[in-house]
Amino acid sequence: MPSPRSSRERRTGSGGSRLEFLSLVSQRSPGAPDSPSRRKEPGSSAAAPLPEEDCMKLNPSFLGIALSSLLAIDLWASKRLGVCAGEGSAWGSARPLMKVIEISGHGVPWLLGTFYGLCQSDSSAAREVLLNLLFALLLDLVLVAVVKGLVKRPRPTHNKMDMFVTISVDKYSFPSGHATRAALVCRFILRHLVLAVPLRVLVVLWALIVSVSRVMLGRHNMTDVLFGLLLGYALYSVVEHCWLSPLSAPALFALWSH
Repeated sequence: MPSPRSSRERRTGSGGSRLEFLSLVSQRSPGAPDSPSRRKEPGSSAAAPLPEEDCMKLNPSFLGIALSSLLAIDLWASKRLGVCAGEGSAWGSARPLMKVIEISGHGVPWLLGTFYGLCQSDSSAAREVLLNLLFALLLDLVLVAVVKGLVKRPRPTHNKMDMFVTISVDKYSFPSGHATRAALVCRFILRHLVLAVPLRVLVVLWALIVSVSRVMLGRHNMTDVLFGLLLGYALYSVVEHCWLSPLSAPALFALWSH
């Protein structure tokens, strides 16, 4: 059985340790630095809010994430579909045929052909149609050049710059001028030329093939072509609204009258 003296000594020793620990804490606390959570600036009762730009970086918007994801998918799919981008590509042997299709949708042949037909036409109705087609082609060239200069989206990295008759803005990709022109000419021909059903189907197929060939050749991304088709489709409505006739533009028709 332990003696009362040993029990008192143990209690005294443990009490002394607690007193010594409390004394050390009390000696340290006056000079100890405040914790960051308890430190406050004079006159402020709450932490300062984060700057707005930091909040935007930490919490990106859903729209920004969605657009970035769509852009990544667009670039990936366009590269996979660029099977005629070079001679060593998967369908490199079809590249010469794709380049012929490219020329069929180029603006220069359409402008020259329309101008020649306008000069050779001896019918007032034919001259009216051809003059409005020329107006539509010129409007298409100007609008596409303006949009390309504003957006300045570069061509796909796998594209070879061996295109037929280019100008300065043709180094940019958005939108596809071929797709815009194909949709515009397709609507124009179907509206103002009397064609049999097989020929009308061929006109639509030509517009689609020209558009698809832009991605296959590596000239454009998919979104460039899709926006170009929509722009060309809408541009025809503008041409119809501003239709040139002998009554609205007599000076132009007098210039081409024989």
